Amino acid sequence: MNQFTRREFLRRVTLAGATAYLIGGASLRSIFGANDPSPVFQITDIPKHDGALRHEGMDVLLDLLAHHGLPLYQSGADARWSGANGLIHKDDVVLIKVNAQWKCRGATNTDVVRGLIHRILQHPDGFDGEVVIFENGQGQGGFNGDPRAWGRYEDHPEVAGVVVNSEHQQLTVDKLVHSVFADAPVSSYLLDPIRETFIAGDNHKRDGYRKRNTQRVSYPCFTTAGGHRIELREGIWNGSGYGQNLKLINIPVLKTHDGTGITGVLKHSYGILSMADGWGGNVRHYKEAGTQCGKMYSIVRPPALNIVDCIWVTYDHHHMGYPPGSTERMNMLLAGPDPVALDYHGSKHILYPLGGEQDQWHDPDNYAGLINHLTGAQQLLNDQGGIRGTPTKQGDEHLQVFSGTG
Repeated sequence: MNQFTRREFLRRVTLAGATAYLIGGASLRSIFGANDPSPVFQITDIPKHDGALRHEGMDVLLDLLAHHGLPLYQSGADARWSGANGLIHKDDVVLIKVNAQWKCRGATNTDVVRGLIHRILQHPDGFDGEVVIFENGQGQGGFNGDPRAWGRYEDHPEVAGVVVNSEHQQLTVDKLVHSVFADAPVSSYLLDPIRETFIAGDNHKRDGYRKRNTQRVSYPCFTTAGGHRIELREGIWNGSGYGQNLKLINIPVLKTHDGTGITGVLKHSYGILSMADGWGGNVRHYKEAGTQCGKMYSIVRPPALNIVDCIWVTYDHHHMGYPPGSTERMNMLLAGPDPVALDYHGSKHILYPLGGEQDQWHDPDNYAGLINHLTGAQQLLNDQGGIRGTPTKQGDEHLQVFSGTG
């Protein structure tokens, strides 16, 4: 394991002179060869968040990524986290996928999301694009901090109302959009209301889902508050064709789940597709869960970056993130391009050691449900060319962990 600290980064690295490559566009083979281990970037010992716009763990993660050739900003500026082939261009529309089907610690940590958005908006060339937080809770989602979430919280009146996954548990997505970043090009889109609306390939006005029947996958098409027409597989419709200045950043919260063993990077795609497309049932729950997830990240669009929220981890009872005895404060973030590698590492080295009644679910080497999930995704993704030309991998011997401390 390669250990790395922010202090070491600032002392040793001059980003303007560092060789940088783009996760979101260039082949990952430019950085990590097809036969190299898959990189897992891991930040530990993140301090308790102090309410600032920046998030210390996110900043150290961005340091670590940039040090290994994966800078945040696509820019020629002599600035921190910048590189000629960086991740985010000043004109990009950045889609941030969060988990907002649940509340409490079962949702994505909004302190982490705020920290990332804050840095995107600080693009050294100025940011002229749009950041869009989105989710499909399949009829159960919400950005107000009190989603329906299948009524699972009804037995816990002490958490009635707004309770989200942030330090003070009040920082909702709505608050991020309408208060914290009210004067910035930041919006949200809850896909739940359009999940049963299906549109043709030549319909560029109506919000809804497209289906690719031969591959049995669906994906959203919608117009953002900033006027950008997103058609997730094709790009951004400009009236006569598609622009590719569209970046998807995936931020799942790591937690237990029956059937697949965990919710992580792969299963987070269930909040992108529509369960009303006719290909649900026991196929997605859970006979072909990995294969279904792999389709979203190969046939539709792979994330430019996956960031796994492990500030609080739900390891027991249920993936609702409550009661407190089912969660553990880990103060960690994971990141990387390979969804299979991240889910393998997160399950084995973060969830599994926490124990609990469902600990066997979190063993990726022995639990059949998790093995099927990871292997199904790996095979489908690699049959489709991997993640931008690089095969996905699992198993400790096939991963390389680059570690930093908050």
